[in-house]
This record gives sequence, C-alpha cells and structure tokens, in this order.
Amino acid sequence: MSSIQRLEMRQGQSLTMTPQLVQSIKLLQLSHAELLAYVEAELERNPLLQEAEAQGEEARLPSLADFLRAKRRYAEAGGRMIPGPPPSRTESAAGASSQGAASAHSGLEPELEATLAGAQSLTGYLEAQLNMASADPASREIGRHLIHSLNDAGYLTETLEDLARRLNVPLDRAEAALRLVQSFEPSGIGARNLQECLEIQLRERNRLDPAMQLLLSRLDLVARQDYAALEISCGVDREDLIDMLAEIRRLEPKPGLSFTAAPIDVLVPDVLVRSGADGSFILELNPDTLPRILFNRTYYAEVAKAVRKDDDKSFLSDCLQSASWLTRSLDQRARTILTVATEIVRQQEGFFHKGIASLRPMTLKSVAEAVGMHESTISRVTANKAIGSGGVTYPMKFFFNAATGEGEHAARAVRHRIRQLIEAETPDHVLSDEALAQRLKAEGIAAARRTVAKYREAMRIPSSAQRRKRHSLKIL
Repeated sequence: MSSIQRLEMRQGQSLTMTPQLVQSIKLLQLSHAELLAYVEAELERNPLLQEAEAQGEEARLPSLADFLRAKRRYAEAGGRMIPGPPPSRTESAAGASSQGAASAHSGLEPELEATLAGAQSLTGYLEAQLNMASADPASREIGRHLIHSLNDAGYLTETLEDLARRLNVPLDRAEAALRLVQSFEPSGIGARNLQECLEIQLRERNRLDPAMQLLLSRLDLVARQDYAALEISCGVDREDLIDMLAEIRRLEPKPGLSFTAAPIDVLVPDVLVRSGADGSFILELNPDTLPRILFNRTYYAEVAKAVRKDDDKSFLSDCLQSASWLTRSLDQRARTILTVATEIVRQQEGFFHKGIASLRPMTLKSVAEAVGMHESTISRVTANKAIGSGGVTYPMKFFFNAATGEGEHAARAVRHRIRQLIEAETPDHVLSDEALAQRLKAEGIAAARRTVAKYREAMRIPSSAQRRKRHSLKIL
C-alpha cells in the first residue's frame, strides 16, 4: 500500500481572537470603578485621547512636545500601544497600597485627619499594651511572638508547647506571657478555644461562677438546644438557665474581628430605572459611571502635519488605532449593558411593580435568547453591574433565579415568603415544614416539604422543634 502526498485548498471560517477583541471582551465584565481606572491609564499614555470635560474654547490642546513625551513613555513601555489589560480588583488594591507606601516615604508628614482616620491593626494595638504592661525584654519578646501567632479572630492557633520549644524558653514562662496577653483588650483575646474565650470575658465581668463554668463545659448541649440536659448538668432551674444563656449571647466569640478591616465595595447602579406616565419603565445609563473621553481629531491632524520621522509616524498610527478602538469599545459596552438591562427589567417587570414576591425565574439562557447574544456574554455583562430603582440598588445577578422544582416561582421569592411566614409565627402556632408547604400551596406556590426544608436550612433558620424550644424559653 503506497502513500501519496498532495496539496489541497479548502475554504473555511474561523474566529481569530485579536488582542483588541480580547480586551473588548474583558471590558464588559469590569465594574465602573475598574473601568474608570483603566480609562485613566489610557488617557495617560495616548495623547490623542482627551477627557470630555476638558473640551471647550478655553481647553488647552496638547502640543507637539506632549506628543514626543508620550512617545518616550511608549518606547520605555516596550513599544506597544495595544491597550493594556484591564485592572483586576487585586491589582487595583495593590496599586492603592503602593501609592500609600510611596506617600509614607515621601518625607511629608501626614495631616492630622489622615492620621486619625487610619485603622489600627490588632497586632499594633496589642503590642502597645504589651510595651506598657511589661518592662522585662524577655517577657516582651515572648508576648510579641504570641501576639503574632493569633489568627484574625484573636485565637492562639499554636500550642504553648510548640511555641516554648521554638523560642527555647521554659513552658511556665510561655504560660505567664499568655496570661498577660489574655488580660489585654479586647476582652477574650489570646484564647485557645471558644470556651476559654468566653471564660475570660465572664471572669472580667465577675460572672464566672461554678454553674456558668459547667454551662461553658457543655457548649455542645447549647448548640443542640438541649435545655433539659443543661438544667441537669448545671444544677439550675429553667429561669436561671435562661439568664445564663442570655449572658453568654452578649459576649463576643471572635474578639479579633473588630480590628479586621473589611473591604469597602460601594455598589453604584450602572443603569437607572424609573416609571413612565403609562406605568411602563424607562431605562437610562447612569452618567456617573460612564467614562467621558473623546478622540481629539484636531490634535491628530496637527501632529500628522508636523511629524517627519518614520518612528514618529508609526507611533502616531498606533495611537490612532488604539484611540479608535477604545472609543468604539466603550460605546459598544454601554449599548450592550443597556440592552441586557432592558431585557432583565422586561422579564422582571412584576418585581419592579410589587417587590420580591413577584420575582420570576430567569436564567442567562433566557436573556441570551431574547437579546440574541451568547450566554457567556450575558454573564460578563451582568458581572459587577447593578440596576438602580426607587433609590435601591440591585446587583444584576440578583434577578437571575432558578425556578422551584414543582412550579414556576423564583426560588428567591419562595425563600422570601417562607421567611415571612416563619417571622409571623406565634409561640402557640409554630409551623412545621409540611405546614409551610401547605401554606405556600394555598397561595399558588407548589413547593414540596423537602424543598421547604432545603430553603429553610439555606437561610439558617432552625427547625420547627428548635423554634418551639426558643419560644418556650422566651429567648427569641
């Protein structure tokens, strides 16, 4: 059997992912804050782009020197005018940290307000107390290692034996240093487990009597809400047990978290919804989230006449291509967001009229089919975006809900109704999962008992038996 080699020409179609196309796709999923940071970087490196607010008779047009300076930055960056990657949330945070570090070493003293506004860390707060409480350098060194071994919740995760072995100090010295750290504020810091954390706080309040110690030793029964067994274990009656449990609930189980700075992520609506005169809804893009940039064609024409060198002309051509791409991409991004938001409002019209109880099932596929886009595009468009209506801002992802297994009601709406029914319970009439299912059925919501139980557990609502116990103890 012989093999024959030959050349054939075939015609076919394929999609080439150019760098500009990849960046256009990434632009879709940026939040407004990330988009503004990205556009600011493009304004900095492309002299043909200009902020819209700067346009006007008195606006200063860039000069040829500005163009040459931009070219030098272009050469230093490796000679690429292809738009850089949009900043991620991590990169944005890292940039802010580096700027803060740079200002800290600039030789300028921070203003008083900035100093007061700075959040103090748990480690710094404890070390300040350590320096005041101990004059012995060796004890301070052990205490400092203990402080740096605490987790975010304020618990000691390393055993004292391991710490004493690592520092090559006697175990009793490590224990003394731990007792010193545990005397610091916030109360309960330096504990090795939940029981010890609560004991420290109760001891400082002079509330750690023998009955309370017995209660803390049986936190497993507290978690199971086995109050009868707790009465026997602690040797107290029902009234005393209620007071003891109330005392525990006023304590802080994770004292270190008060010093953990939570990231601030302000949700700003990308699309605003308002009611029209005929009861319909009018959608418009939020102007505060739209970057305002213009392609300065006047400046381009002037520079094109002035440049003579080939490398200058090549740089100008790259700037022209990048500026044209960015303005088109931003316009396409805005129109795509408005199209998808309009379809979301159309499918969820009942929600905007009556609230969450009228939320309908909606999937990425249903929206994609309605607007003629791919599901992945809808996913990118709705990521980090929000819709504002009546002074309330909703993430776009909020409106995507699967249907209940037995009906056509949105799962989020069913969970909301279950919570309402449970909150309306009385001590004499606590609803079981089956009773909740029957209530929903009477309202036209077909949900089986197992579905009700699944939704209730997802909302971390106790079972009917546990709720009945809470009602009986009057500690709801």
